[in-house]
Amino acid sequence: MQSILRGRTGGAWWAPLLAALALVAAPVAHAGLFDDDEARKAILDLRGKLEESNKQQAQRQAEMNAQLLEEIGKLKRSLLDLNTQIELMRGDAAKLVGQNEQLTRDVAELQRRQKDIAQGVDDRIRKLEPQKVTMDDKEFLVDPEEKKQFDDAMAVMRKGDFPGAASAFVAFRQRYPASGYNDVALFWLGNAQYGKREYREATTSFRELLKVAPASPRAPEALLSIANCQLELKDAKGAKRTLDDLLKTYPKSEAAEAAKERLASMK
Repeated sequence: MQSILRGRTGGAWWAPLLAALALVAAPVAHAGLFDDDEARKAILDLRGKLEESNKQQAQRQAEMNAQLLEEIGKLKRSLLDLNTQIELMRGDAAKLVGQNEQLTRDVAELQRRQKDIAQGVDDRIRKLEPQKVTMDDKEFLVDPEEKKQFDDAMAVMRKGDFPGAASAFVAFRQRYPASGYNDVALFWLGNAQYGKREYREATTSFRELLKVAPASPRAPEALLSIANCQLELKDAKGAKRTLDDLLKTYPKSEAAEAAKERLASMK
């Protein structure tokens, strides 16, 4: 109050008045002191309650933070476990992929081996199974080894190795006396013997061909070859008879035309 009065007037004239007012207001001031104590107490109580409330709030907040941290920790651990499981699953998946790839390679290898085995079996079966052959308008079955031996003998003959060819055809006929190649083998054996200048042996081979296969397309050639052997042996009469037989028996053959020319040259 004094400050207010002092601020408004700027002088000291109000001092007596203030003293009088103090005397009058003394009981009131005494009562105000009690009011201030009550207010102060209320403020202190309120402050205590506020502090208690703040403390409880802080404690609850701390508990919530702790619970939140615990939940976060649990979540992190769960995520870590999940990541670990994912990595394990990835590892398992990679192993499975590797195993599948290995299985694929193993299956491919087994299939290749199976194919090789099957091919080997087929090859062995083909080596054992008779094969159909057509030669000189005649169809017959031969064993694979039989065909191979005949083909080998013909290969020697084509090279002009008459001694080797003669030996090969003799061995063939001894091993396969009933072969469908028999008449052809006799024909080429006779030619190989002729090439060796074994004219009597060649004549024997050609005559055997005529005996076992008179209808063979090579029969006219065999007769002509016999005539040639007879000429080489200086048997002109025998050669002439053979050429006449060729003309009578196979008049339309190419060998018959050659026989006509040969007879004409012999006159």
